[in-house]
Amino acid sequence: MYWQEVSGNWFLVPEHPRAIIHFLGGAFVAAAPHLTYRWLLEALYTEGYVVVSTPFINTFDHSAIAQETLTTFNQGLTYLYKQRPDMSNLPIFGLGHSMGCKVHLLIGTAHPVKRAGNVFISFNNFPARKSIPLLEQALDGARQFMPDFQLDARLEFTPSPEQTLELIGTQYDTPYNLLIKFRSDSIDQTRPLSDVLIQRFPKTTTVRILKGSHTTPIAQDFPWQANSWDTNRSFSPVDALGQFVKQEFYRDLNGLKAEVLYWLAGE
Repeated sequence: MYWQEVSGNWFLVPEHPRAIIHFLGGAFVAAAPHLTYRWLLEALYTEGYVVVSTPFINTFDHSAIAQETLTTFNQGLTYLYKQRPDMSNLPIFGLGHSMGCKVHLLIGTAHPVKRAGNVFISFNNFPARKSIPLLEQALDGARQFMPDFQLDARLEFTPSPEQTLELIGTQYDTPYNLLIKFRSDSIDQTRPLSDVLIQRFPKTTTVRILKGSHTTPIAQDFPWQANSWDTNRSFSPVDALGQFVKQEFYRDLNGLKAEVLYWLAGE
């Protein structure tokens, strides 16, 4: 398998595809999703899904990001359909992690896209001052020297968290949605999103709570060779610990993969 860059997207195309997945990553790892989410995306490819991952750079204007990523994705689809006309009738699913969920939701509220369904993993909709490290400290420091400092409002994301949920509740038109929350995720905001989507699509919105954390989707395969640190011993306590950590690590990631694949197969 190999990744191919097409019109700003990164593609994985199986020989006999069953559907197309448009993937968008989290704010600080979205610039290279084919690397940061490699294990998960390649696992979906292995199961017969075309993976189109669209990189983006986070800015305060999330509506613009939604527009840009959709344009980039559509350009990639145009190329794909020319190369493989047989794929033009495949269903398209959105898959997002963290901020990538918000971008998919904004695409679904502001643009006439047709999606067979969307998967939202660890939805994050925090305001700018909580999302960007040191931003609040910088604002506080500026106020010390300029008491009338009023830049705060202009440093909020567009749309704001409240506006985002309002838009979803009135304009989002994709009825089939899977929401995944991890038990050890302290920055997840799946609950308010689920409240809105369940009210809008009560029979077709699914919520799953899995073992893992906010970083589970970006877990990568890493080799662990027994006796790698001591050539005089065949299997050490350090090796045993390493194998245990790796097993626990991949139990969460495999659980995520299984849940996503199960839902996709049913839609």
